[in-house]
Order: sequence, then structure tokens, then C-alpha cells
Amino acid sequence: MLTRRSFLAATAAASALPQVASAKKATEFDPTPQEVRIKKHYEPGHLLILPRSFYLYFVTEPRKAIRYGCGVGKAGLEFSGSATIDVKKEWPTWRPTQEMIERDPRTYAKFVDNDYIQPGGPENPLGARALYLFQNGVDTYFRIHGTTQPQTIGQAASNGCIRMLNEHVIHLYERVPIGTHVTVL
Repeated sequence: MLTRRSFLAATAAASALPQVASAKKATEFDPTPQEVRIKKHYEPGHLLILPRSFYLYFVTEPRKAIRYGCGVGKAGLEFSGSATIDVKKEWPTWRPTQEMIERDPRTYAKFVDNDYIQPGGPENPLGARALYLFQNGVDTYFRIHGTTQPQTIGQAASNGCIRMLNEHVIHLYERVPIGTHVTVL
């Protein structure tokens, strides 16, 4: 017969055990490109970005995608919605937007009160490649691009763009044509 004392003792003992059997192990973030399964309603060639999980998916065939780790925009600066890639550039030039300069004039001091554009190259914040997002033919000023700050992959640290490791954005750049549909959820 189960007594109150044996019930309480068993409950106390069970609560002291590690929660291995009842709790799922949290998945650790891994930016390495990997083939994964994806919902069937995404067409091959489509890019899907899930900012909360810090992953970008390139759909390669029905129900299959290559998943890349990415960095995303800080709270309030992130892009969401649909766009198309209308421009692609290798070693792109860069200039912060006026809003970026106004938000952080100290960081962007070399761009204040001039038309300076930083040339492409290893020191350029857009990294090795950039895919320019457009909506209805209009530049959104959001990009999928490489980075000079690889430690920010897996974080919400950018001014809104989707950052990837340079070797990963090069891999993606070679596979996506102009007109590729992008959805950021």
C-alpha cells in the first residue's frame, strides 16, 4: 500500500534525478552548412531565413535545403517579409545609410559630412559577397552578405542585414541567380 510518507519520499527522490528522460536536449547552434529537410511548400531555389533561430535555408529540391548559420538585425532594425535578389556583387563597396550614421556617429565618423564609399576588400563590412534585396524593383538597403565580424554569426548584431561567414556566402552566391525569391519570417 502506498503511504503518504513513501509517496513523498519517492517524489523527493525523483525530483533530485537529472531530467534526462523527460526533457529534450536543447539543440546547439551550428553555423556549418548542412543538408536538412524542409516543409514541402518551399520551392527549389527559394531562400528562407528564420531570424529567431539564426539560420538561412537554400531550398535545393522539394523538402530539402542547405542550412547556413547567419547573423541578423538587432531588435528594431531587422528585415522581415518577402524580397527578390535583384543585384549580386563580389567584394562590394559599402557606405552606411544616413540612419546608421545618425544612430552611431562615432562608429561611422569617417562617413560624416562626405560622400566616402568604402571600397570592396577584406576590411569591408559586407565581406566577400553581397546579395541585394529588392521589393517591387526598389532597393530595400538590406543585404545578405559576408562579414568581417565572424563572431556575430548566431546573434542579432547587425543594422538589419543578414550576415554569413565569407566562405558560406561565397558558396550561396554561386548557387542563387538574380530573381531568387527570399522570405524572412
